[in-house]
Amino acid sequence: MRKCQNNINEGYKYVVDMDLEKYFDTVNQSKLVEVLSRTIKDGRVISLIHKYLKAGVMVKNSFEETQIGVPQGGPLSPIRSNIMLHELDKELEKRGHRFVRYADDLMIFCKSRRSAQRVLDNIIPFIEKKLFLKVNREKTAVDYVGKVK
Repeated sequence: MRKCQNNINEGYKYVVDMDLEKYFDTVNQSKLVEVLSRTIKDGRVISLIHKYLKAGVMVKNSFEETQIGVPQGGPLSPIRSNIMLHELDKELEKRGHRFVRYADDLMIFCKSRRSAQRVLDNIIPFIEKKLFLKVNREKTAVDYVGKVK
């Protein structure tokens, strides 16, 4: 919260408020394993994680395979969320943006509406084409946030 407040008080009064559509349900498992493989060098661990992702779930007494998405609610859910979206964090940092992210909720701070719109237009292709995630355009907006005390 303090980081948001500091950004606003430093003149970054426009925010790209971004919503990722059904994040946990749409995470590309292959991309997640690829990202994990850059850090985890033990192939057995990667294989175990891949099997865990493909294991499927029980829904109303019937088994359903999981082709996309990651299981929610478990102790590893937040970690998986942060691992995948850390790629987005690195991209935003590389581009010099001020941002705050908590799990799949993201705000990018800008000094003008025009620059915020440009940031939005330019980051969506990275999210959708590189991370294979979907931006919910109906819930994503450029907003003026004014002054925060």
